[in-house]
Amino acid sequence: MSINLIPTEDQVLKWMTDLSNWKRWGEDDQVGTLNLITNESIKRSISLVTDGVSVSCARPLDTNIDAEVYHPTQRLMLESGEGWQHHEKNTDFQIQAALEHISMVYHGYHITHIDSPAHFFWNGRMYNDKPSYLVSTNLGATVNSVDNAKNGIVGRGILVDVPLNRGISWLDRDQGVMPQDILDAEKLCGFEIQSGDILFIRTGQLKRTLTEGPFSPPNDGSTACQAACLPIFRERDISVLGTDTSNDMIPSGYKTVSNPIHQIGLVQMGMWIIDNANLEELSQTCKEKNRWEFMINISPLRIIGGTGSPVNPIALF
Repeated sequence: MSINLIPTEDQVLKWMTDLSNWKRWGEDDQVGTLNLITNESIKRSISLVTDGVSVSCARPLDTNIDAEVYHPTQRLMLESGEGWQHHEKNTDFQIQAALEHISMVYHGYHITHIDSPAHFFWNGRMYNDKPSYLVSTNLGATVNSVDNAKNGIVGRGILVDVPLNRGISWLDRDQGVMPQDILDAEKLCGFEIQSGDILFIRTGQLKRTLTEGPFSPPNDGSTACQAACLPIFRERDISVLGTDTSNDMIPSGYKTVSNPIHQIGLVQMGMWIIDNANLEELSQTCKEKNRWEFMINISPLRIIGGTGSPVNPIALF
């Protein structure tokens, strides 16, 4: 099949087996493609830090409701400074401090977060042939949880800036990133995606949102990597995929496969996924420095039984 063609549903279903990493790192493995990040690859990534510049790849958390935020982050101030503003001095033992409670649904279309392999299922199974019931209402993810990444995810980051390379502002919502976009980026920007790399792909969808205002992915559609990219992710053995979208085209274009990047990437490949990254500042920094590789540090929260975590990926140049 040509890399420029959109695969048929039968081909995507065949990839459920052909691209599988089940048992590749043993029957008890729970971290999937994070096995591809080695001590040596971490040490090599450190050598990319030459300028002492850091860039956040996360969107800000806010409590506003708009078309894109179905479950907005909720902040409840348990203590604030308002009650102390006219207090002149302490007359007894007091603690003057602010205290808040934060609640969020990080999976979705807005919050920058990482998915562990426990997040998606296919035919009642999850990564490494574990039954889906091991993610329970009571205990959460008893296998494949985000806490398996407790030591952080550090390595070489690569940015594929599709709008820049195509000479456009952003991809239309019915356009997908194709494998040719990734191969073109390697030639144009002078890098080669290697085993263990943390691959970020910019579509410009966040820039469009910032320019035109919020939209609803389920109603308006969303760009992302087309399913055709899955073989190159597997062939190059990337450890993490991150984009400025929710990482699946909406609609997917398939009858039975609603989220091919998640259903094959997470379930079959054990590939960790970052949804809703902010790649605008990263894109600008890469252009200014004419460098498309960098050290990246991703630190998920240690959520016992978590199927993912909010993250603030930091790129270091």
